Amino acid sequence: MKIEILKENLKNGLNIVEKIVGKNLSLPILNNVLIDIEDSFVNLVSTDLETSIKIWILTKIIKKGKVVVPAKFLSSFVASLPNEKITMEAKGQDLYIECENLKTQIQGYNPEDFPIIPKFDDAEYLEVDSKKLCQSISQVVDIAFTSASRPEISGIYFNFSKNNIKVVATDSFRLAEKNIHLETPIKKEYSFILPQKPAREIMNILDGKEGTLKIYFSNNQVLFELPMAEVKHPQIQITSRLIDGEYPNYQDIIPNKFKTNVVLKRDEFLNQIKTASLFSGKVNEVKLIVNPEKNVVEVFSKSSDIGENKSSLSAKIEGEAVEVAFNYKFLVDGLLNIKSSEVTFDISKEDGPCLLKPVGDNNYIYMVMPIKSI
Repeated sequence: MKIEILKENLKNGLNIVEKIVGKNLSLPILNNVLIDIEDSFVNLVSTDLETSIKIWILTKIIKKGKVVVPAKFLSSFVASLPNEKITMEAKGQDLYIECENLKTQIQGYNPEDFPIIPKFDDAEYLEVDSKKLCQSISQVVDIAFTSASRPEISGIYFNFSKNNIKVVATDSFRLAEKNIHLETPIKKEYSFILPQKPAREIMNILDGKEGTLKIYFSNNQVLFELPMAEVKHPQIQITSRLIDGEYPNYQDIIPNKFKTNVVLKRDEFLNQIKTASLFSGKVNEVKLIVNPEKNVVEVFSKSSDIGENKSSLSAKIEGEAVEVAFNYKFLVDGLLNIKSSEVTFDISKEDGPCLLKPVGDNNYIYMVMPIKSI
């Protein structure tokens, strides 16, 4: 193989594919990147056997071929080069890099030893706006909890039906659900559970990238593909294995009747929870005291080692007076995932699930369970 490529283009591609590369002692081939030269494109490939990433870069091809070299070393080396065109050539298993005043040889490995990446040639797919999907994942991905006994809640649940996508995560103490509206209804319903780590990679890699994302399905794998803007060809493909099992029927535990409904200014509520957390003690307890007569919510926390703190904020309240305690971290996480200036906080009962929602947006809900009152 032999190509000429701009340093910046190669650097950007390597920065993406190296994200899933670590120090794998049992399978050292996984510490490498496969550089595969196709018609008009260089294809960079990395995998950790759970997740695979492919990047295509349009460049000048002199000779086709393949080479496998250490991913993080190559990325660091290319980053140190001047911003100009470089020549890359494979001789045997080694990679030779040349640019002005520099010649380098990097020892490689046999490309035949690199793992085979699953293909989705005849798989069904649907399309969704890339930015919308990344935003949706970002609002739920931190909620999932790694569990050996319940692997299904270790991932992000995707449900595709008609003209809607539900993106859901839970750790059994709280749950977040984001709905994405599809412009074109899908013909067939799909659902799968994506592991948390590749969900984060999809969010990080595709963040800020515009375009229509294709999602391909198979029995135990899923492929997210972002096409190039200038030509009809994939730019990025992220493939992941799926988690086996049935996702919990969470919709049955989302309350539809509430004892009290509260509307609060999001930033003020968040700041008071953060302040109260300093006095929350080892169990992270913060109590909310809702007073509908005065339209006030008091935020109270107490620590036997530090002292106590009480603050209040104005709110629009409908329903009964109530006192309910939460793990402050769960409230903070929910509020940080809401961007509206006001939030609705619906309380079903003192020991029942409560809902946080952005005012004016029914596409996101954050359900949190109270803890024993202080």
